[in-house]
Amino acid sequence: MDIRVQSEPFQPGALLDAFTAGVSGAGAVVSFTGLVRDVDDALEHMVIEHYPGMTERALTKIAQDAQDRWPLSDVLILHRYGELRAEEPIMMVATASRHRKAAFEAADFLMDYLKSRAPFWKNERVAGEDRWVAATEEDEDALKAWETR
Repeated sequence: MDIRVQSEPFQPGALLDAFTAGVSGAGAVVSFTGLVRDVDDALEHMVIEHYPGMTERALTKIAQDAQDRWPLSDVLILHRYGELRAEEPIMMVATASRHRKAAFEAADFLMDYLKSRAPFWKNERVAGEDRWVAATEEDEDALKAWETR
């Protein structure tokens, strides 16, 4: 399990190559890279805040929950903080398993958690105005759906 919370940019391809090289016995590796989205085409930047220590513990717990639910060989969660610009990689999740279904489902589960519950606070500066970014109703519904699966 590899949990990273960092301000530095990362190269998704290199990170995925290193993750894949480190797994054994896997038949599938699934990854997702999230980019800073500029919904209004006016984003100046986004600032992501977190509490060091608390954030890593929360991400480690959800990664462990994924490993308890699915037969995973390994899990990677990387999330950035600090000031980011549109289209920069903001986060990455990778899962490895003997079978693709487990790897896909686990990655989807982790993403739903990261969108709704991960302890990050996001503030966007759009056209000179600051606004906090909250989980959407759709994000909350996606996370709730895992309770019945």
